[in-house]
Amino acid sequence: MTIRTRLTLLFSSIVSTLLLIFCIVIYLESEYNRQHEFTISLREQAMTSAGILFGKEEISPDLLKLLDKNQMTVLTQEEIVVYNSKNENIYESGTDYLTINLGILSQIRQKREFSFQQKDREVLGLIFNNGKEELIIIVSAMDKYGLSKQQNLGLMLIFGGLLMVLIVCLTGWFFAGKSLKPINNVIRSIDGIGASQLNLRLDEGNQTDEIAQLAQRFNKMLNRLEKAFKLQRAFVAHASHELRTPLTAITGQIQVSLLANDSPRELKLMIQSILEDVQQLNRLTNNLLDMTALDSDDTKTIFSLVNVAELLCQVREGLLKKYPQCQIILELDENLDLLPEVIAHEGLLSTAILNLVENGVKFSPKNQVKIKFRIYAKELILTFYNEGIAIPEHEQSQIFEPFRRGSNSRNTKGYGIGLSLTQKIINLHHGTISVQSSENQGTTFILKLPKN
Repeated sequence: MTIRTRLTLLFSSIVSTLLLIFCIVIYLESEYNRQHEFTISLREQAMTSAGILFGKEEISPDLLKLLDKNQMTVLTQEEIVVYNSKNENIYESGTDYLTINLGILSQIRQKREFSFQQKDREVLGLIFNNGKEELIIIVSAMDKYGLSKQQNLGLMLIFGGLLMVLIVCLTGWFFAGKSLKPINNVIRSIDGIGASQLNLRLDEGNQTDEIAQLAQRFNKMLNRLEKAFKLQRAFVAHASHELRTPLTAITGQIQVSLLANDSPRELKLMIQSILEDVQQLNRLTNNLLDMTALDSDDTKTIFSLVNVAELLCQVREGLLKKYPQCQIILELDENLDLLPEVIAHEGLLSTAILNLVENGVKFSPKNQVKIKFRIYAKELILTFYNEGIAIPEHEQSQIFEPFRRGSNSRNTKGYGIGLSLTQKIINLHHGTISVQSSENQGTTFILKLPKN
């Protein structure tokens, strides 16, 4: 069931219920007024009859004729019955429509005036004192005119109510469709947006109502999707290029070695070069796999307490073995009251620190990196400083994107993956990483890790 149908049914149900209650109240009020007015007519007829009888010692045939003559002709099938104090019927006019028993007479004497219905007739009984005794005068008739009006009113309310319900349904359907038209427009616009049209955006309308807010949120999502698709395309393009470069070098060296008749020493050097290219290719592939795993949240991250000071020393020793010519100056915090431990994934955190140190070694003219380690109550702060070329200010916010490299670093070997991978690892640990770089001042990466 569509929202339009549900809204129409809900609106129609509410209005129909209110209309039904209104019609019932109108009908019952009209019925009450009819009975009240007809009771007044019966009372007037009873008092007229009582006035003729008042003061007479006995009821003669002439009096009976006078009573019949003065009966009100507006009452349909009227009947008047008079009982004396002994409950004896002393007068009766009209056809014998009524059935009067002692219970009814007793109620009339008790209440002094008693009205009730008998079949389709309205009946009123009251007490009249003629000076000698209390007489019971009972008047009954059919309210043919009032019942006819009441029946007409009922038919009008039924058919009028049904007509109003139909009008309400049609009106509700129309206005529900009009209210939902912006949503239908949004649906059509969304249907027209594919992977190749992510630059399209939804019309945000008046920018104030709920549909406009929905369009705004969807446009923000499209912005993120468009950015993600662009990054994906750039990632594939750069990855293809970076993978092709070492593969091309390996292929060329193998072809040369097959054609040339070199000495064993030259072949050994060539194989060494091929091995370096294969190692770089392997590292690039591993970094790509790590990035993919982090993006897809597919890593089996087992967190534990990690001593960051020990981890820094291990990374330093490993790089010094790999690059004997580099200088890694490690300045540890002397605050022994606080443990240099964080809850982290040791392997991933080691990779992040290794990337930052190796990045500093590559870009420093002296192959030198200074690492400062500070311990605070709630966080650890590591700074990695090198005196290499500065990163242009307008590029500093982009260097953490995959395969993004500074415009002045083209001559330095690398793939532009390390910093992106490092940022993802730090984000996984709920930490932050930032960069400060200026001309003649070098570059500093600031890494903050929460202890909890």
